[in-house]
Amino acid sequence: MAKLLLIETATAVCAVALSVDGKIVSVKEERGQNLHAGNLTLFIDEVVNKSGFNYNDLDGVSISKGPGSYTGLRIGVSTAKGLCYALEIPLIAIETLKMMAAGFLSENPGYNGFVCPMIDARRMEVYTAVFDSELNSIESTSAKIIDENSFSELLQSNKITFLGDGAAKCAETLKHPNALFVDANFNSAGNMSVLAENAFTNKTFEDVAYFEPFYLKDFVLTQPKKRI
Repeated sequence: MAKLLLIETATAVCAVALSVDGKIVSVKEERGQNLHAGNLTLFIDEVVNKSGFNYNDLDGVSISKGPGSYTGLRIGVSTAKGLCYALEIPLIAIETLKMMAAGFLSENPGYNGFVCPMIDARRMEVYTAVFDSELNSIESTSAKIIDENSFSELLQSNKITFLGDGAAKCAETLKHPNALFVDANFNSAGNMSVLAENAFTNKTFEDVAYFEPFYLKDFVLTQPKKRI
């Protein structure tokens, strides 16, 4: 009976869940700016306590590995690593976009189109990927600048549901009868439960010492404009 702690900090959502054999038994999440540093460890404590287990009962920690917020990813991964070191349990990493697609498909079991999760980057750029209804990769993860021609070939013969905080800003640009948009949030740690359970069963673990988040793009530090 695998008991896994699940952590999502790749976006503005700070989310923690605990699963037993792939089923969620406790979850805590909140959306907002700059939440992760001050709330993540508190959320973890609350989730573990509510589950009826303790830290020594955990069999592994699963982290949403990105792409996403550079700072959020650093906080989530460093926290997950610390727990794995202290408890001597394995680290599992789930790609954030795949986690989002899995969440949508679990809530829409009859859906037979493609799923395109999007994470807001800046301006009209998003981190995105395309999956089919079996979570097979149709387009691998990339950073895209969205215009009216984006996904045009896929949209000619496939229904595509766009979701995530990057999808809303693209709705006015991606005008096509096969382009569908949903507002629901799928950046929840609970959405990686089945993926994490499968990884644990197959012993798909990360090297705790050397694992790094999947940033996709290098962090760029910008200087604020000087006031005149």
